[in-house]
Amino acid sequence: MARQPISAVLAHRARVGPADVLVTDRNGDVTAGEINTRATRLARLLIDRGVRRDDLVAVSLPNDVGFVVACMAVWRVGATPMPLPPGLSDEDRAALEEVARPAAAFGSPPFRADIAWVDEAQAAGFSDAQLADRWAHCWKAPTSSGSTGRPKVIASTAPALVDPEAPIAPFVPHRAIQLVSSPLWHATAFTYAFRGLTAGHRLVIEPEFDERSFLAAVDRHQISWAVVSPPSIRRLLRLARDVRDRHDLSSLESILHLGGRCPVPDKLALIDWLGADRVVEVYAGTESNGLTMVGGAEWLAHPGSVGKPIGGTHTRITRADGTLAAPGETGEIWMRRGLGTAYRYLGVGSRRTTDGWDTLGDIGYLDTDGYLYVIDRAADVVHRDGTTLYPADIEQVFERHPMVRGAVAVGDDAAGARLTVVADVADNALTTDALAAFAAAHLPRSHRPDRICLAHRPLRNDAGKIRRRSLTGCSPELATLHVNGVPA
Repeated sequence: MARQPISAVLAHRARVGPADVLVTDRNGDVTAGEINTRATRLARLLIDRGVRRDDLVAVSLPNDVGFVVACMAVWRVGATPMPLPPGLSDEDRAALEEVARPAAAFGSPPFRADIAWVDEAQAAGFSDAQLADRWAHCWKAPTSSGSTGRPKVIASTAPALVDPEAPIAPFVPHRAIQLVSSPLWHATAFTYAFRGLTAGHRLVIEPEFDERSFLAAVDRHQISWAVVSPPSIRRLLRLARDVRDRHDLSSLESILHLGGRCPVPDKLALIDWLGADRVVEVYAGTESNGLTMVGGAEWLAHPGSVGKPIGGTHTRITRADGTLAAPGETGEIWMRRGLGTAYRYLGVGSRRTTDGWDTLGDIGYLDTDGYLYVIDRAADVVHRDGTTLYPADIEQVFERHPMVRGAVAVGDDAAGARLTVVADVADNALTTDALAAFAAAHLPRSHRPDRICLAHRPLRNDAGKIRRRSLTGCSPELATLHVNGVPA
């Protein structure tokens, strides 16, 4: 089948099955016909506010059907959704608006006076008569998480056209009841949710990730496919096995995880729980400059790997001087997926070479069989007293403690390469003294943190991302311990 505008594909679903449930959120079921009507009225509002083809429209809304309606309306106008975190700082929001210059904004009020602030309630008086199909030259323009600096807009070079009968990817089922528990403003959830809708998925959208709610949703809605991050996997596995076993997960055909390095013990436990044939891992970035994939059984033969390249991707590892690293040698990960580029940054440059090689700034290595292993982000590596420290390795040691739900290690170059570890201990009565003793027993002296802070909330968002640099000083609600005598 020929490619069609995204808005046309979704409108077709409404015509052939207006009573079919397309989205379920915390307020209940919403049919294809209802979503189509709401999106059409909202599209007319956008046109009335001056939005035109190929304009960007900021969407900063919570996880519910309103987010879906807003994006469908944007596509119907022929414009491009630019999903933004609702909790974005004023400074970052203003900077993104300056770079992207969206024509309109849903949710959080814009800073620029020339950006129309719109809300679905304003569309109540507009007609729901079908609009002509339009499509944008860019189908999405999400922002980066800001985990390695200030967030940036990553505009796709793919148009808002899809073939609803074509496979999405080898790891995405063509028909599914998809559970969305990560924020829709994040590129991963956004991409798979909306590409799923164009392929016939029904979405069950949770307002946020909660391990018990996740299990209940799979059971209640007969979820067949879900995407999770490594921190979410850890939270699921921290539930007692008998708690997990109270829910029927037999409908879950497969689960995809990506968005960060998954600790080997967690991956082993996930496979033990769900079975190797139901666990798939992908390594990719918002930039879509390449991707790798590994199934559960394959991973058991190459534990810790994120798989082999797929979809025309080629990978290589380079040393600091740009020469190719040998198998097993750590260096920067570069990927190439054809000569064209799948994205463009707005306001900043990329490191993409003229012959198509690109990097996300991660470091890792290839084994002799061509499997890729990701160690950490180069920007997060700490060099202290002649020792190279990989924060991900230190975090995973702290996460072995049964009372630690998650940990983040971050270096502070301004403080003489001081290393801080922030540990989320949930509601546990764990002291920094106890964690310092645990670190002393499990880490060599060269790898122990200078400071430990306690938190009682998840440190990463539901997409598994965090802005590490914001933790170097430990926020006021965190208790601190100066392990090696480094002053605050």
